[in-house]
Amino acid sequence: MNPSAMLFLKNGLRLLRPVAVIASSVVIIFSGVFPLFAYYDLPNGVLSAVSLLLLVGCFVIHGALTHALNDYTDYLSGTDQHSPAYLSGGSRVIQEGRIAPHTLKWIGYGLAIGLLVIAGILALFGYYPLALLLVIGVWGAASYSLPPLRFSYIPLAGEWLSTFPSAFFLGLAGVWIMLGDFPEWAVQNAVINALYCIAWVMIHHIPDLQADQQASPVKRTSVVWSVAMFGPKYSALPAIIYMILIGLCGLWLGTDRLWAAIGVVIIVILSIFFIIKTDTQNAEQVTTCEKKLLLLAMINAIWLGIFI
Repeated sequence: MNPSAMLFLKNGLRLLRPVAVIASSVVIIFSGVFPLFAYYDLPNGVLSAVSLLLLVGCFVIHGALTHALNDYTDYLSGTDQHSPAYLSGGSRVIQEGRIAPHTLKWIGYGLAIGLLVIAGILALFGYYPLALLLVIGVWGAASYSLPPLRFSYIPLAGEWLSTFPSAFFLGLAGVWIMLGDFPEWAVQNAVINALYCIAWVMIHHIPDLQADQQASPVKRTSVVWSVAMFGPKYSALPAIIYMILIGLCGLWLGTDRLWAAIGVVIIVILSIFFIIKTDTQNAEQVTTCEKKLLLLAMINAIWLGIFI
């Protein structure tokens, strides 16, 4: 491989942040698709093709589109310049001079337009679930980062209007395409995994607190709002609230999915323990907590996929 191609590959991987994509989106796909392999009488070839399609879409939308638009927007507001940048602060491709800001902008815009065109073509041929899933994915990435919406800069909006729909429908995607229906176990898995994704994002925002406050416009995440309302000691409050919501979902699972419910409750207890024990003023400790929560998110999604 020539040096130019190698550099392109390295910069692309840096933007994609594949570890984060695998630890979040890929396991959400597993949580919805594995039960179809294990407990349903469906053609394995078709299921494998659908799974591969979802994985590719996951890396394109979450890995490339979302990160490109978010990195560009946070570069313009200035928050990434002040971030401690352990796991936070974007991919750093702009800050390290790997990709120029205008190039990143057009990567994001180009992907968004291209995906919407593909969605339109799929709709014309009657592939409505696939078309709608693409639109939801583009909506999540664009509404999270791009003005005039820029929901990541508004408390609660980034979580509920952008992140949750994207993560939720990613969890339902395989079931929707293969069954044309939404069995309760699939909805439960999708809700719990999406909530855990949001809870992790809340921890992810903590090291960027001061950087977000200095941004122009101010990036008023739920973490920034919580600190403004209750003080610095409450930066982890949004994450803990989302963890409690996940724990309450254990009641929804009930006796019908007892082992799944037990696993969810244990993971929530461990997660809250790690969050409470973390010094939120120490960026390195928060980063360590993030890594632990990513691992628990993976275990949670796999556990829910096995015990339906």
